[in-house]
Amino acid sequence: FVLVESGGGLVQPGGSLRLSCEASGKTHARYAIAWFRQAPGKEREAVSCIDSPGSTFDYLDSVKGRFTISADNARESVQLQMANLRPEDAAVYSCAARLLVCSRSDRDYVYWGHGTQVSVSS
Repeated sequence: FVLVESGGGLVQPGGSLRLSCEASGKTHARYAIAWFRQAPGKEREAVSCIDSPGSTFDYLDSVKGRFTISADNARESVQLQMANLRPEDAAVYSCAARLLVCSRSDRDYVYWGHGTQVSVSS
């Protein structure tokens, strides 16, 4: 199961980015896919997740109302739409997959992408 992230970059505070996680190699619809982020010197934290039936979960109070996770029907692509970005959102964002249900613990995920850098600065 291969996951490849894209869409990161440098954006000014208040700007938007759309991250994409492309999945290949397995029956994607059986997998929950989550976005995690890790800033320098900080632990990796779960941001959002979409489970096999399509329910979504937001794990960070700081991004609620600003970030939205979505997926196409075949679960070949999972997006994280990020709006009103703040400097504290800067991190390497990675997508990860596990069977069926979401978890906020990174130890529960088997498959990982390499990550994409998001920088927020004026």
